[in-house]
Amino acid sequence: MGVLKTIAVAFSMFSRIPMPRVEWNEKNMKNMLAAFPLVGAVIGALLLLWAYVSDLLGLGKMIFAAGMTVIPIAVTGGIHLDGFCDTADALASHAPPERKREILKDPHSGAFAVISLCAYSIAYFAFATEAGPGVRAVLPVAIMHVLSRSLSGLSVIFFPTSASKGLLAAFREAAEKKTSAVILLILFAASAAGMIILTPIGIAMVAASLLCLLWLRIMSLRQFGGMSGDLAGWFLQTAELCMLAVMVIIEKAAAL
Repeated sequence: MGVLKTIAVAFSMFSRIPMPRVEWNEKNMKNMLAAFPLVGAVIGALLLLWAYVSDLLGLGKMIFAAGMTVIPIAVTGGIHLDGFCDTADALASHAPPERKREILKDPHSGAFAVISLCAYSIAYFAFATEAGPGVRAVLPVAIMHVLSRSLSGLSVIFFPTSASKGLLAAFREAAEKKTSAVILLILFAASAAGMIILTPIGIAMVAASLLCLLWLRIMSLRQFGGMSGDLAGWFLQTAELCMLAVMVIIEKAAAL
């Protein structure tokens, strides 16, 4: 029962999927980050279903790509894109770390957030038009949503934070770090292995995600003085775009 409550808390926080009302206490939150990749598994399952329906109905590339782009946002409610936009605004300010952290907390969206969101959406949509159709072709993309959340959870647990207060700090304090880290590492290893077994390009996709994680570590310390929830969202979105781009570009290059 405790496991189900933990999963319900994770889905309530990181998705728009209706969940039973569960108390947000230390017991239910201690392994919430370990359940975070399960949201990615639901997104992956819906993407595979969309790929099957698109193939069955003979839908065009643009409609297929629109579904691939919108489904993750619909499931998460855009919570990670919000962090991506806040981070884009903060980085564009070229301000000291203290000021950048203030920008992350600002509920208003600046011009650079809007520009970055538009550029991101266009890029993701464009690469998605080349990522299928067909269930087997979409499988690596489906799995990458589990992999990105596994790494995002690990970054929250292990990377230094920029503040002692806030949502991310609350997650870290409540988390049973050893258990959560082991589960997240297992999920990362399983998803990485699945991508590599499906296609040799999976190696490059996993490498791209790890490079994004390395850049998150460097950037978070240099630009912000440590991690925050917005930076974890920025990483998740960036890693998914990079993995999708790597898959498409290598596939096209190999076909030449």
